[in-house]
Amino acid sequence: MNMLSNWIMAIRTGNIEKGARLDLVSKWLIITRALIFSITLLSALIGGLLSALDGYFNWGYLLLAALGLTLAHAANNMVNDYFDYTSGVDTADYPRAKYSPHPILSGMVTESKLIFAIFCCLFLDFLIAVYLTWARGWIIMALAVVGLGTSVFYVAPPLRLKKNGLGELAIFLIWGPLMVGGTYFAVSGVLSWKPFLASIPYGLAVTAVLMGKHLDKAEKDREKKVRTLPVLLGDQGARLVTQVMVISFYLTIVFLVAVKVLPVLSLIALLTLPRGIRFVSVLSGTIPLTPIAAFKIAEDVIPRDLKEKFNPEDPAQEFPLWPLWYVIWAVWWTRVAGAYFLVGLLAQLALKKFL
Repeated sequence: MNMLSNWIMAIRTGNIEKGARLDLVSKWLIITRALIFSITLLSALIGGLLSALDGYFNWGYLLLAALGLTLAHAANNMVNDYFDYTSGVDTADYPRAKYSPHPILSGMVTESKLIFAIFCCLFLDFLIAVYLTWARGWIIMALAVVGLGTSVFYVAPPLRLKKNGLGELAIFLIWGPLMVGGTYFAVSGVLSWKPFLASIPYGLAVTAVLMGKHLDKAEKDREKKVRTLPVLLGDQGARLVTQVMVISFYLTIVFLVAVKVLPVLSLIALLTLPRGIRFVSVLSGTIPLTPIAAFKIAEDVIPRDLKEKFNPEDPAQEFPLWPLWYVIWAVWWTRVAGAYFLVGLLAQLALKKFL
C-alpha cells in the first residue's frame, strides 16, 4: 500500500513522501515527470475522437499512438533535464530542483543512466513509428522526425529553442498539430487539414501551461540568460499573452464550431469558462505572491496530501509546491478544459452513433 501511495503521489505532484523508500516505479515516475503525462494523453484522445467522428476508428492504432506519444514525452522531459544540467541551467538553487527532485542533481541517476533511459524510450518509440509507418505510410515517420527534432532541439544545441524565445511556439506545435493531427492520421490513415485546425484550442491551452512555468522561473532564467517569452516580454507582457491564450481557447472553439471544423457539442468546453476566468484573474497580478497567501487562495488547487502537511499559520513554512504558482493554476485549468473538450467530442460521437 505504501508503494501504491508513492506512485499516486509521484503522478500527482512529482514527489514522494519525505523519508519514504524510493522504489523503481516511483523513481521512474519522478524522473520522467509523469505528473504531466495526462496532457499528452488528452492530445492523443482528441485526435482519436476527431478521427472517429469522421468515420474512422481503430483501437489498436489509437493505443499505439498514445503509447508512442507518452514515451516521446518521457524522453523529452529527460532530454530537457540532461541538457539543462550539462549547460549549467539546472543548479541546486534553480526552481527545477526545488519543486521536484532533479534526476541528476538529486542523485537518483547518473548522467549515463539518464542517457540510457532516454535511448530506451526513443528506441521503443522508433519501433512504434516503424510499425505505424508500415501500416499507414511515410507521413507517420515524417511527423515523428519533426516532433523528435523539435523536442530535442527545444533545449539541445545548436538551436536551443527555449533559450532563444521559440520554446513556447515549439510546444504549441508539438501538443497541438503534431500530436492531435498525427494521432488522427495514425488512426484513420487519412491526411486532412481539419484535425490540424481543430488542435489549435488545445495547443493554446498546453502552451499556457508552459507560459505559467516560465513565468514562475523568469527571474532565474533572466540571470542565466535563458530567453523564454516571459523573459523577453517582461512579467506584465507575458501575463497578458497568457491571458490571451486562455481566452483564445474558448474563442477558437466557438469559431471552429461556426465554420464546421469542430462539432457543435465541442461547446461543452465552455462550461470550464469560470475556471478560465479564475486563471486569468490570477494572471492579472492582483493576488499577492507570498507562500501563505498562495496557500489560502489555492486550497482547491494543491493536492490534499500536501495540504494536510502544511500549516499556513506557520510563517517558517512555504507553499508546498513553491516556487511554482502560475503553472499550478495553468495545469489545473488545462486538464479540466481539455477533458471537457474531450467530453464534448465523445458526446457528439455518441449522438451520431445512437441517435
